[in-house]
Amino acid sequence: MRSILHLTCSPKGPPAYSRLMSDEVVARLAAANPGAHVVRRDLAATPPPLPDAAFSTAVLTGAAADDPAFAASEALIRELEGCDALVIGTPMHNYGVPAVLKAWVDQVVRIHRTFRSTPSGKVGMLPDRPVFVVTASGGWFTGPSPSGAAAQPDFLTPYLRAALGTIGLADVNVITLEGLTRGADQVAQALAAARARLEELVPAPPMP
Repeated sequence: MRSILHLTCSPKGPPAYSRLMSDEVVARLAAANPGAHVVRRDLAATPPPLPDAAFSTAVLTGAAADDPAFAASEALIRELEGCDALVIGTPMHNYGVPAVLKAWVDQVVRIHRTFRSTPSGKVGMLPDRPVFVVTASGGWFTGPSPSGAAAQPDFLTPYLRAALGTIGLADVNVITLEGLTRGADQVAQALAAARARLEELVPAPPMP
């Protein structure tokens, strides 16, 4: 593994739990792959542009990749193509992805460039690689809360699996942080569970 792309999405910046935990994922991957280069993109600090009329026209007319309307899209796609692992740290906003992450998806999921349409369905054009998604939520979405309240809807993880799968990235591994607005004890439990999941996915390298 030579390159790791780290996307962060929280408007809270470095203190965000999704940022803190995804930093740990990146550190673990880097430790397991000495010399790996880490590319960091804070989508909240520098949001990707929303697709506009020029972008839509370029897509529908099959414009060349160097069309000016694709400038932002090409930069983000090349960044993605250059990584051997993708790490996404994101909060759950209103049961789904934050607007800045949706904007990123809309720039990189592009017909004729990262996927093609066939009679049997869409086919991704990017080689698969490991993707690690750290998602943070104030409530619970993988199951009922400790008080027995029903799990809230989760449109984030199935959406990301579908969107990334469309372009060829099927190896998606999710690390969840839940109940983060329910006090310090719950935050500690959430972090402990997330770290245990990380250990399953990327075991710590043995001590020298």
